[in-house]
Amino acid sequence: MTDLLTAARAEALFSSDLVTGSEPTRTEITEAIRRAIRRNGGSRGCAGALACAYGERPETAVPRMRWALRQVLAAHPRTAGPTVRTPRA
Repeated sequence: MTDLLTAARAEALFSSDLVTGSEPTRTEITEAIRRAIRRNGGSRGCAGALACAYGERPETAVPRMRWALRQVLAAHPRTAGPTVRTPRA
């Protein structure tokens, strides 16, 4: 299970300009998330960008989302709160 804030951060990082497979610092992750949120008009815009880019072939998004989620969890460890189910590939 992933909390809502972690999911939103992962969607924003997914839609960022950082390269999949890179190992950015916490500061780089935070800044990339901020840029993506600004560029996409908020966290919903990041989710929309993700859906638009990978809607017809969602399986191609799996490696990038796994990377984004791993980076977000490393930079911002989970806290208690509302959770959402993380899809399994």
